[in-house]
Amino acid sequence: MQKLLYITDQDEYVDHSFIAPLFETYLKKYMIVDILYFTEFKSDFTCKDAHHFVMPSRYKNTLLKELTHNHIDIHRYDFVMVRNNIALMEQILKKRKKYGYKALYRFSFPKRKVQIKCQEAEGKNQFLKRCVHYIQTKKETKLINRCDAFLPTSERMHQAYRPEVTIPTIICAPAINPAALHAHQQHTGEEIRFVYVGTLDKVREFETILEAFASLKNNAWKLYISTRDVAFAYKLLEKYPSIKKQVKIYNSKTKDALLKLISKSDIGIALLPPLPIYTTSTPVKVFDYYASGVPCLMTQSDHTSTIFTDCLDAWFCAFTPKDIKEKLHYLLTLNKKEIAAIGDKGQKRLLDVKNYETIAKNIADQLTAL
Repeated sequence: MQKLLYITDQDEYVDHSFIAPLFETYLKKYMIVDILYFTEFKSDFTCKDAHHFVMPSRYKNTLLKELTHNHIDIHRYDFVMVRNNIALMEQILKKRKKYGYKALYRFSFPKRKVQIKCQEAEGKNQFLKRCVHYIQTKKETKLINRCDAFLPTSERMHQAYRPEVTIPTIICAPAINPAALHAHQQHTGEEIRFVYVGTLDKVREFETILEAFASLKNNAWKLYISTRDVAFAYKLLEKYPSIKKQVKIYNSKTKDALLKLISKSDIGIALLPPLPIYTTSTPVKVFDYYASGVPCLMTQSDHTSTIFTDCLDAWFCAFTPKDIKEKLHYLLTLNKKEIAAIGDKGQKRLLDVKNYETIAKNIADQLTAL
């Protein structure tokens, strides 16, 4: 079997809900996959097992030398993939001829662009950073075009953020894991329970959603929020005292706790402002919702419209208080069986078009063809 080294930009202790099913389970059916994580908390290189390595971050500048020093035979790899880190990608390209592997660049999310947006939302002038970003992107694009393949999260993300990358492209999208579906636990309350999972910050404008809820005349609902940004969530909620009793805020510490919260809800929320950083890929939370058969209210975009159909397997609306209010009002007229049926259809749709098993096979086939 061919062999792949996947060099992540992630710490060993963060959530690997994307890496684990795609690279550790399904892609391993077609090739041997070794995964390298980094850590700020250890001083020595460690092998968690035969295929999982953890390297102290201080060795990033001498990556391949350190791997070789720890008896990792680089010559045995057919592919070396780097996730997001251009400096590491440059190292891999410099040694490509020596070791004979194919060099792959994985582009998961436009992190620098997101940081600029967050700073602008805080009212900070980002003119200089935008200029630097433009120059860096040009330089990075030249380097990426030296690789053997480019793996963006979606074709729309490719066109929005790396349009001048012209090498072979292999889409590496988030998806639903067919081996990790969870039963929907129908609650006995009469209210409709909404759930929002994920980051809260000024860029995401969550107050737009809270404003829509606060304007509803029908109070037969509850909203559950699970986020690491708990203090920010409470601060937002203070602006809407009329609905404070109907909103509960959690910080689910584990994936199991998060999925348990989702499975006891009726409708997931994935409403985000119409910015390219959000509209060029499917939010991971959507897959968490549908893994439990929970249908989703999401922002309509060119990307989501290629996957879901409004009122068939999901619900769409524009990101304005008025449109969200109207959609929430409609959802509150549905009974739980009607809502659950939408969730079932959405889950089946994702299993057809966004399934880690089929995505892994597609990636393996395209890598083999390089």
